Amino acid sequence: MKTAVLIPCYNEELTIEKVVLDFKKALPNADIYVYDNNSTDNSYEIAKNAGAIVKREYRQGKGNVVRSMFMDIDADCYIMVDGDDTYPAEAAVEIEKLILSKKADMVIGDRLSSTYFSENKRRFHNTGNRLVKKLINTIFNSNISDIMTGMRGFSYEFVKSFPVSSKEFEIETEMTIFALNHNFLIEEIAVDYKDRIDGSESKLSTFSDGYKVISLLFGLFRDIKPLFFFSLVTFIMLLIAGAYFFPVLIDFLRTGYVEKVPTLIMVSLVAIVAVIIFFTGVVLHVIRKQHDENFEHNLTLISQNKKR
Repeated sequence: MKTAVLIPCYNEELTIEKVVLDFKKALPNADIYVYDNNSTDNSYEIAKNAGAIVKREYRQGKGNVVRSMFMDIDADCYIMVDGDDTYPAEAAVEIEKLILSKKADMVIGDRLSSTYFSENKRRFHNTGNRLVKKLINTIFNSNISDIMTGMRGFSYEFVKSFPVSSKEFEIETEMTIFALNHNFLIEEIAVDYKDRIDGSESKLSTFSDGYKVISLLFGLFRDIKPLFFFSLVTFIMLLIAGAYFFPVLIDFLRTGYVEKVPTLIMVSLVAIVAVIIFFTGVVLHVIRKQHDENFEHNLTLISQNKKR
């Protein structure tokens, strides 16, 4: 059984050596891969000298790095971790056991139930993590504790069936929603998060990356649950139409005349558009169901291919 440790890396010369060595110690039989994403410091050379298999990804963004890693590397267990030395290598042992024993297709290293809020000094990151967690758990009726963690484990089936579309840091949110939508086995383990060391800077932009995550979330909500999404839009539009229609109706019942004809015309148009939107959701729901059936078929083929 082969385990691969995947470390996306961008300007982490202060920490990448320690991360590589820690994981080599924790998982001595694993292959340690570092994908350097156009670093302008000595991250590439340091990781290579530490004994990692180092490759370059020239398309900027963590999502692009993950896409290349998942395409390039074949293993029975994949453990992905950031190169900033904020996650404990010791947790990888339990992650590996859960994946190789088939008890999970994705293992989440849960920071938020452990030390994250006391260690992380960026207040808006704390708020963003809570917001994204609440939205996803509400929309997808789940109970995931940490949506955006940088430490995860994956099975072969998950990695080879996951269509990476995110280019940057919203990749974690996309992976979580993909696992929830396709009924993959998900397990969470608490990991002790520690803040970056002095001199090491986060590559996350609180507001721009937060906006991308929220945009991705609502885009996936629309694509994965089209009937629910478009029914919700229809309901909101009908509420607005009703708010303007009932005063016109009351005036008509009282006087026998329609005094606000333009309002009635606009209300009628909004109602017609709302009905069209609803049936658009119905059609997309049928298409989505067919897509899910095709996905399950392809997943079976991926599993059979692994056994060969």
